[in-house]
Amino acid sequence: MDFLTDLFGPFGPIIAVGSLGIVLVAFVVAALLTQRKDPLEKLKESQHNQMRNADLQQQLRTGQKNKKLDKYANFLEPQDAKQLSQIRLTLMQAGYRHRDAVRFFHFAQMAGAIGLLILGVLYFLLFKAGNENTTTTQAIMYILGPGLVGYMIPKYWVTKRRQQRQQEIEEGFPDSLDMMLVCVEAGQSMDQSIIRVSKELASSYPALAEEYEIVAHQIKAGRDKPGVLGELAERCGVQDIASFTTVLIQSQQFGTSVADALRVYAGEMRDKRVMRAEEKANKLPTKMTLATMMLTVPPLLIILIGPSVLGIMDLFAMAL
Repeated sequence: MDFLTDLFGPFGPIIAVGSLGIVLVAFVVAALLTQRKDPLEKLKESQHNQMRNADLQQQLRTGQKNKKLDKYANFLEPQDAKQLSQIRLTLMQAGYRHRDAVRFFHFAQMAGAIGLLILGVLYFLLFKAGNENTTTTQAIMYILGPGLVGYMIPKYWVTKRRQQRQQEIEEGFPDSLDMMLVCVEAGQSMDQSIIRVSKELASSYPALAEEYEIVAHQIKAGRDKPGVLGELAERCGVQDIASFTTVLIQSQQFGTSVADALRVYAGEMRDKRVMRAEEKANKLPTKMTLATMMLTVPPLLIILIGPSVLGIMDLFAMAL
C-alpha cells in the first residue's frame, strides 16, 4: 500500500485494483476467443467442406443464426425468456431484424463499456493521478464514468432509431392508405395493392415500404393473412397500424368490402394527421413563451430600471 501510494499518489490502491480488473477481463476474453476446437469437430469440418458451403448459402438466403456466436450465447443473450423477447422486439422495431441482433447489441454494450473504461483509467493515470486535490469520488467518476457511458450508448442509439422509425411510419401511413384505396378501387387485390404501395413509398418512406414488402413476401410464401398482419403491427409498434390490421382482419372474417373499410379508415387517418399538426401548432406558443421572456424581459428591465439604479448609486455616493 505504501509503495502504491508513493508511486501513484493517494489513489494508488484504487488504480491498482481497477487495472487488475481490466487485466482479468482481458484475460478471460482472450481465453474465450482462443478456445481450441474439439479434434472431432475439426475432422467433421474437413470431411464435409461441400456441405458447409451449402449451409452457408442456405444461411445467406434464410438469415439463420451465426454458429460462431453460439459459443458465447450465455454471455451475449439474456437467460430470461421474457427479457430476451422484449429486447428482440425492441431491436426489430428499430429496424434490426437479424437473428443475431440481440447478441450484437449486448456485445456492443460490453465492448463500449470495456473500451471506454480503459480510456478512463489511462486518462486518470496520465492527467489526474498526481493531483492531490482529486477526491475519491472524482477518481471513481473519471474511471467508471466513461465505462457507464460506453454501456449506455448502444441502448440510446437503438431507442432513438426506434422513435425515428416509428415517426416515419406514422407520417407515411395516411398516404399509403390513400394509395391502397386507389389500387383496390382500380380492381387490384389486396395483395397486389400492398406490393404496389411498397414500391411507390420506397423513396419517400423507406421504413413503411420495407414493412409492406415483408408483408407481401410472407403472403406470397403462403402464410395466413391474419397472422401476417398481426406481425406487421408488432414489428411497427404504432397504434394506427395495429388498428388498421384489426380492421382488415375483421373485414376478412365477416366478408365485408375491403374498399369501404379502407375508405373510412383512410379518412380517419387524414383527420388524425390534421389534428396532430394542430396539436403541434398549439404547443408552439407555450414553448416559445420561455424563450421570449428570456430574450425580452432582461433588456426591458435594463432599459426601464437601469437609469433609476444609476441615480440611486450616485445618490449614495454623494451621501458618503
